Amino acid sequence: MSENVVHLHKPTDQTPDTTPTVLTVVPDAPPARPVPLWLRSGRAVKTAATHETTRATVRAVARHGSYTFNGGRIVARRAWDGRTGSRYERMIRAAEAAGNLEAAEEWEERLQRFRAARHHRRMDLLHSPVEAAKGVAVGAGMSVGVLVALGIVMALNTGHAADVITPLTATIDFIALLIRIVQIVWGPALTIGPFLALLALWSVGRKQHAAPNWALPANIRNGEGEPITPSIVVKALRDLGVPALARAIKEMGDAGASMLGPITIAGCGVEVDVTLPSGVSTNEVQNKRRKLAENLTRHEHEVFITIPQAARTVRLWIADSGALDEPIGPSPLVTDDTLTADYTKGRAPWGQDLRGDAAALSLYQRHLLITGLSNQGKTVALRSLALWLSLDKSVQFLMGDLKGVGDWAMFDGLASTLIQGPTDEHVIQVTEMVEGAVDEMNRRIQAPPGTTFPPLIVLVDEAQVAFMCPAKDEEKRPYGGSKANSRYFMAVRKIHNQGRAVNVLMWQGTQDPTNENLPKLVREGAHTRASLALGTESQARMALGDKAVDGGAAPNLLRPGLDRGTLVVASDGITIPAGQSSITVRTHYIDDDAAEAITERAKALRDGVTTLHAIDRGEDHDPLIDIFDVIGTASRVRTKDVLARLATLNADAYGGWSFIDLKRVLDDAGAEPYKSDGVMVVARDRVARALANRDNEGSASVDG
Repeated sequence: MSENVVHLHKPTDQTPDTTPTVLTVVPDAPPARPVPLWLRSGRAVKTAATHETTRATVRAVARHGSYTFNGGRIVARRAWDGRTGSRYERMIRAAEAAGNLEAAEEWEERLQRFRAARHHRRMDLLHSPVEAAKGVAVGAGMSVGVLVALGIVMALNTGHAADVITPLTATIDFIALLIRIVQIVWGPALTIGPFLALLALWSVGRKQHAAPNWALPANIRNGEGEPITPSIVVKALRDLGVPALARAIKEMGDAGASMLGPITIAGCGVEVDVTLPSGVSTNEVQNKRRKLAENLTRHEHEVFITIPQAARTVRLWIADSGALDEPIGPSPLVTDDTLTADYTKGRAPWGQDLRGDAAALSLYQRHLLITGLSNQGKTVALRSLALWLSLDKSVQFLMGDLKGVGDWAMFDGLASTLIQGPTDEHVIQVTEMVEGAVDEMNRRIQAPPGTTFPPLIVLVDEAQVAFMCPAKDEEKRPYGGSKANSRYFMAVRKIHNQGRAVNVLMWQGTQDPTNENLPKLVREGAHTRASLALGTESQARMALGDKAVDGGAAPNLLRPGLDRGTLVVASDGITIPAGQSSITVRTHYIDDDAAEAITERAKALRDGVTTLHAIDRGEDHDPLIDIFDVIGTASRVRTKDVLARLATLNADAYGGWSFIDLKRVLDDAGAEPYKSDGVMVVARDRVARALANRDNEGSASVDG
């Protein structure tokens, strides 16, 4: 019985108290009940069963047991294939499933030859015992005769008659020694032999990883460093979840590898063409890209599926694990200070394709559109093309950056117009810049046949800001939108329609393509369409077109943030493997400092360009001052370039000017154009002198 505790409660007040002391009896708390033995034993068993050491031991036992058992199956199958025609029969079924009747007939002929040779060997076995007995008898007789003859020679040489049988007895003793050795070794061999056989089977199973996936070592189970082999590709296709494909491969057996072309090294991965069996379409495989990648122990972004020209064929490019997460090298624009550009015949060094080969893009007479989600490298990819083209001194630029954070600031002094900012006012100025390019395009179109014109690149970054601008002009015509009265939309459409013929080209970069911020007619007017990571397949179709997406282009499967700078390109200006409609390019990254250095080299190639940062839309203009401004710091500029710059400066005032108008103003001021190297030019010092004389004359008139 437990003891009780007695507590004495006394008043705490200091005054005397006559209240008697209260005694309270509090029983002790009951003791804790012991844990049953069976429960403690169960917990211990559960802890032991779930311990990592126990799991590792179970995996090791299952793994090595499976190696031995499945190794025996593999050896037995190989032996059966070697003794029967099952291998030929599987190849025939595979050829029939693939629809290749010629190959099926060839394998059937091989099977007939194999059966004929096997029948011949079996017939020979019926006569072999008699022939063997005869051979043994003849051979033994000849051997005894030779030994006796050798003994006679020895006896004649030594003079001892007993030496006649010496070779014969020596041979008998040697045979007895061999028998003795066999008797000694036979017992241990019978004991050790099975273990050696099991070791051989284990080795075969280990090389083939013939064990359940959960029992394999972690590096093999995770596919780290696992090379792509025909059997791995066939298993991946078999387990893809396409019933017709699985049935066809099952009928083929191991000969499913006949579906595969050669596995070739392609850059940081391998490439293989897969001819699908009858009844399996290419889009069934394309739609299972993630599952196929996981079956190949790769991530989804490490497997690309394209459609070559051959019917019922898919081309798989499988990257080495982790290879696509490694950066590519620097751009040749950064590493080669002597590099120049050629707009007509050259190609811009843009990056590398998945094979690791250089990806170069021709910009000659091709409108350009680059799109993608925000912060994926769109501006850098677009800017790298402009940087290369700036090294061709004949190229002129009109630029509008509707982000306005300085990404294009290095083109100040290189572009004729550079407008930077995201407001509606900036959109209005960019729209008028594009409309000025339309006027220049029309002037070029009306020039005499055979006239050549320098390339004029009209570049607008963040073009979705222009399309979505709500501002309207005095005539209530909207600047944004996609209707027939939209000023920006119609100006872009006009350049797309006719600009290519006279080297007036439209380049646009835009985010998140939709019908609202990138109208259908505009995106389809670009000859070169490229896309970074996108969110949905519908956006991919807007960016690249249905043909490219149906052919395997999938920018929506790129990883935002991780695949920054990776583009899917659809263009005839870049080398695309035969049968494909697009190519994936990992672009070079050129930072702002490197871009500054490149533009400084480009400026050194030119006589000097005065960059306009806003388009003057006022009514009062001084043609002579405007001519002096557009000449810039150059000593002389060709008259047609002066006309183009004046049209860009103010399309309303100078868009309709011809050489006659320019010559009239200069002749009146005493700054007549003249010929230099066979072309008409305007001299800066003549215009400056004319302005100075005019100012002096004005001062004299005032003084008088």
